[in-house]
Amino acid sequence: MGLLLSIVFSLLAPAAYAVTAEESFADGNRLFRDDLYWAALLRYRQATQAGMDTPLLHYNTGVAHYKAGQYGRAHQALLRASRSPRLRVISHYNLGLNSYAASNNDEALRWLRKARDQKQSPKIRRLAIRAIARIRKAEPRIKPVVVHAREIGEAKKFTELDFYARAGFGNDDNVYRSPSRSYLDRSRRIQPVVVDPVVQSGVFYPVALGAKYSVNSFENESFFGRYRFSGHFYQDANLTNANEFSQEVAFGTEYERKEEGRENIVSSAFTVAQHRETYFDPDDGLERARNGVGIGDRLSYLRYGPEIRTRQSWKRFTVNLWGKAQLWNYQSTLEVPEYDNEFIRVGGNAQYRFTRTSLLRLTAEAYSRNFSDRPSYELNGTQPIGNPTVQYDYIDYGIMARQRITRAMWFGVKYVRTERTDGYLGYNDYTRDAYGFQFSLRAGKRFRLNADATYRVYNFTNAFAFNNPAAGRKTQESLRGKIKATFELDWNVTLVGEFVYREVGSNDFRIQYDRSQYLLSVQWNYD
Repeated sequence: MGLLLSIVFSLLAPAAYAVTAEESFADGNRLFRDDLYWAALLRYRQATQAGMDTPLLHYNTGVAHYKAGQYGRAHQALLRASRSPRLRVISHYNLGLNSYAASNNDEALRWLRKARDQKQSPKIRRLAIRAIARIRKAEPRIKPVVVHAREIGEAKKFTELDFYARAGFGNDDNVYRSPSRSYLDRSRRIQPVVVDPVVQSGVFYPVALGAKYSVNSFENESFFGRYRFSGHFYQDANLTNANEFSQEVAFGTEYERKEEGRENIVSSAFTVAQHRETYFDPDDGLERARNGVGIGDRLSYLRYGPEIRTRQSWKRFTVNLWGKAQLWNYQSTLEVPEYDNEFIRVGGNAQYRFTRTSLLRLTAEAYSRNFSDRPSYELNGTQPIGNPTVQYDYIDYGIMARQRITRAMWFGVKYVRTERTDGYLGYNDYTRDAYGFQFSLRAGKRFRLNADATYRVYNFTNAFAFNNPAAGRKTQESLRGKIKATFELDWNVTLVGEFVYREVGSNDFRIQYDRSQYLLSVQWNYD
């Protein structure tokens, strides 16, 4: 059997020299996680031949030899790994287990006592004490501590900086989300008019960047500051009303602890964000006006408030909880009511992984918007200025299932039910059913393909199209699809291609449109 494996490995080896040492090492870690120790050892050897010579490579090689029953080679590799201050303690512990598996109890106890007497890792100290006790009682079942590349590497730095930037170009075939055909605008109840929308297309430049600076004051807790920016800007001077951008600053803390199959993560922050866009007429792209006064700034706002998120996970079961409370301060426009509102959101999900290839996730969420200046609608579709202000309450609940087909391919399906309640008379109440599909494919080590689509159906119980009873009950449905492909040009440079399609159908023809966007960009990461 060993001869056969050697022949197979020798046939496979030449093809592997085309990949880098880092790629061979990462592939070895993946094979190790799949319990393919001989194949993992082959990749580790190829990483060595490609020039890699790190303590972590020696450590993972030693553990793989241990799992494969090659105790002599495991001892040599773990001994080399133990020269690293970061890996010394864990190497001593596994050297003890390796010696015990090789029936050398005295040497095993010597290594385990070193792991027991150190003060660097309380967890390894507890494991060493337990292993020594079992050896003395002649109990054979002692499991090694297996460390992969994503779990250990360089010692945790006191400060860390992560940064990314993305820039590119795209084409938009319906910049202002304009209806594709003429319609009768029945929002003018006394004298409806025929509107001829103008669909406009053009080239735009998507931009995104972000930075996060962390101060790791404690072993499991850090303080961070974060900045994010995203926007798109159109090339044609006649399309600048469609320019849009958002930026956000956040300060907070993160707590993360992993031990014995359990993960505990808590993140809290205070965020301040700015959003800028022009309130335009979709029919022609011009800035909206009221009584001869421009109100193009109506949708620009500043929002701020605290948010918190926590994740608790075990081997197969994971729970996520989140919440936020924010004030949204919109630009003042004297001619029309402002959109200022208080926003509160709480939610959570529970996920269970039935096997290594399938999982099920249940989600529930509640959120509310309480507007301070915007008057509510009457049941006849009018909006008198003196009415109580708008309050919308939402409840979401959904289910998602995901199935892995191969190591490189998976798909998922989801369903979300949303119920909105209009707090005044219920004019804008609706229920919404959303059906979604997700797909992911990894081809080789550099190429990734992701696709998702969501179809939504709205059921308005009281609202009218054009807010006009003569137009009948309002109907609406939408479809959104996205395909994203990434190709890693280098370890920190990625080429990103995207296609996004949106379609909205309604008997309120003012909001009916279809739109396609193609984007190509380059992303650079630093960490």
